[in-house]
Amino acid sequence: MSDQIHITLPDGSVKEMKQGVTPLDIANSISERLAQEVLAAECDGELIDVRTPLMHDAHIKLLKWEDEGGKHAFWHTSAHLMAEALQELYPGVQFGIGPAIEAGFYYDIDAGDEVIKSEDLPKIEAKMLELARRKETLERKAISKSDALDFFKKTGQGYKLELINDLEDGTITTYTQGAFTDLCRGPHLPSTAPIKAVKLLSVAGAYWRGDETRKQLTRIYGITFPKKKLLDEYLAMLEEAKKRDHRKIGKELELFAFSQRVGQGLPLWLPRGTQLRLKLEDFLKRIQKRYGYQQVMTPHIGNVELYKTSGHYAKYGADSFQVITTPQEGEAFMLKPMNCPHHCEIYKLKPHSYRDLPVRLAEFGTVYRYEQSGELHGLTRVRGFTQDDAHIFCRPDQVKEEFLKVMDIIFIIFRALDFENFEAQISLRSQTDRSKYIGSEENWDRAEQAIIEACQEAGLPAHIEYDEAAFYGPKLDFMVKDALGRRWQLGTIQVDYNLPERFDLEYTGEDNQKHRPVMIHRAPFGSMERFVAVLIEHTAGKFPLWLAPDQVVILPVSERFNDYANEVAAALSEHDISVSVDDRNEKVGRKIRDNELKRIPYMLIVGEQEQADGTVSVRKQGEGDAGTEKISTFAERILRKIESQMNARG
Repeated sequence: MSDQIHITLPDGSVKEMKQGVTPLDIANSISERLAQEVLAAECDGELIDVRTPLMHDAHIKLLKWEDEGGKHAFWHTSAHLMAEALQELYPGVQFGIGPAIEAGFYYDIDAGDEVIKSEDLPKIEAKMLELARRKETLERKAISKSDALDFFKKTGQGYKLELINDLEDGTITTYTQGAFTDLCRGPHLPSTAPIKAVKLLSVAGAYWRGDETRKQLTRIYGITFPKKKLLDEYLAMLEEAKKRDHRKIGKELELFAFSQRVGQGLPLWLPRGTQLRLKLEDFLKRIQKRYGYQQVMTPHIGNVELYKTSGHYAKYGADSFQVITTPQEGEAFMLKPMNCPHHCEIYKLKPHSYRDLPVRLAEFGTVYRYEQSGELHGLTRVRGFTQDDAHIFCRPDQVKEEFLKVMDIIFIIFRALDFENFEAQISLRSQTDRSKYIGSEENWDRAEQAIIEACQEAGLPAHIEYDEAAFYGPKLDFMVKDALGRRWQLGTIQVDYNLPERFDLEYTGEDNQKHRPVMIHRAPFGSMERFVAVLIEHTAGKFPLWLAPDQVVILPVSERFNDYANEVAAALSEHDISVSVDDRNEKVGRKIRDNELKRIPYMLIVGEQEQADGTVSVRKQGEGDAGTEKISTFAERILRKIESQMNARG
């Protein structure tokens, strides 16, 4: 029997290598430089250590710092490095979990009577760098459940014992570097040597296992880099991010607020914020109308049986607001966690022929999910949020065409809002384990191929992630980079074979037989709350003209010209231009400075000469004096610019 295996690389080339070869060996066979830079590897879609022996044919991707998987291994190892430093500095400390996150890592710890404060972080950083310079090797070890329990019992790690009790024997591994051993699946760097720059960012509280009834642990957040220059750039970005924080700008521009009396995580949209949000909604509704969507509205609650049918009760029941009972015995409702079950019921109200499909139902529907108070964060993590939801019921042969149309809509939105830097992730089934997915192999193959071809035809850069599909179908997620280079997931398109089955949805085919439609979930914004938060931080509150809550502000130079200022405002309002008048008894220089801070795109100064000539003196945000214009000329120019921005793509 041959001991040779075939290694397929991302470019399609195949290497025949000896069984037991490691990703590091493969890197060395390509170049010594690559071997020095590789941090982890991806084997058939799964992240692994670079020293993992490969025993069968596999698709291998070698991951460097530039790769998301490389950063994940780097920051996961950094979490262990921080734990090792804490173990030296605070003997007896107990460890919870310490994962890599999108930017950096954290570790939840119980330091007993010790209170770790922000002032202690530099000391921990110094110890981490000292340990990293030792270039400690990380050793992975498979261990039996009984041995794992014995080891962590001896070391007094009670939280680890609880985690081990939830694991199956034969699936447990540990990683050791220096004097520190952790319960962990990995993957990790081969050693701590690549970690050259460390910054611990904050200290917070976190309930053990996210349970508010359990002990609150200390969570320490940090980030590391292979070069100090990268850390310096990151810290500069953080400083700029503080200035762009949507919570800060939202308060300054009077867009939204929160009230303890209303409840945590339930935003109040103020008049200016409501204008912003309605403009976004109207913009999408206008596009959707062109693409054949029908607008629907559904209640904020639904009978519990609806969500049991859809499966959302089993999925979200424990994390949702409690069931609402009525005076009628046995009657129970839930706050709506998803819009899709309601749309299934709308589809089912009448019979459909293959000629009727696709049916496209759209709704700006508010949904409710209980988030722990410690997880709430401005508009990005709330308990009540509105999805720009739509559900497309189509035939299997229409999936690709519908994907292309949804992608067109997303491109229009991104261009109109200056999100120029975006990419897509195609989430497909596992290449090996198909047992967890519903739907036929034929339908899955067709849907996955449709998504891949749609991206190719649209010229959209997309990378494929295996084992990331939902159990009910493959999906396409859009990742946007904002002005600071941060990545946000905004739009998503998902294929669903599950809900049509659960709700027994049908259409009559050309063969006069009953068939299941394919359901496509689509949300270009995602949620209005999160999208507005990202938009605020991307633009620093300087919204494009078409979207600005106040597009124009009129500044009379003295009270004598307030009447003329109001006449100008009325004339612009006739053209649906959002306008306000700053008639405070202040000098015009002060008014200009104040309104610059409000990020209003245009300021119109009016005084004696402007009143006599029927003109306005124009100042553009951030650019200063732009000359004098007739009111009608200014209005026409602004309307052309607004229309141009809204039609930036199609």
